[in-house]
Amino acid sequence: MGVLGTGKIGEAFTRIAHGFGMNLLGWDVVHNPACVELGMTYVDKETLFASSDLISLHVPLLEATHHIVDSAALKLMRDDAILVNSSRGGLVDTDALVTELRAGRFTGVGLDVYEAEAGVFFLDKSLVAVEDDTLARLVTFPHVVVTSHQAYYTSDAVGQIIDATVANVADYLAGRRSGNTLVPAPSWPA
Repeated sequence: MGVLGTGKIGEAFTRIAHGFGMNLLGWDVVHNPACVELGMTYVDKETLFASSDLISLHVPLLEATHHIVDSAALKLMRDDAILVNSSRGGLVDTDALVTELRAGRFTGVGLDVYEAEAGVFFLDKSLVAVEDDTLARLVTFPHVVVTSHQAYYTSDAVGQIIDATVANVADYLAGRRSGNTLVPAPSWPA
């Protein structure tokens, strides 16, 4: 199992993978001690891509992570690998992914996000032809699943977002730092 991004969500995913007895490889700018405690070995991206049977993405979309799964990364991956992106669509170069899928690569791809999803999801388009040629081709592969990212569309999640926002504003007004305080991020490793 290769986990790109071992923050809160990456750690939760790592715990699940650990429960299945998987060997754990990770990549992140900061090594998460909880993931290391579970047996994760941090490696460079290239080693993670080349060595993992299953790769799951949990990094934010930044300039440094845009298309982190590009043509070169996809070519490093095993032919029978599984790729899961439930983070941000722009992490995966979708055109490069389609090229590799057309070549018969990968056992499965799960995309809970899509690079050009604006205006495509969250609307009933059942009577309209798919205008996005890349998405139309992507969904023709029987081993690819594309879903609309709805992680925050539950009452619990929206309540947590509201509570965190109110707490963040209160902390800011009081001059306090919290676990949600934004600070300059370190440079992402190559």
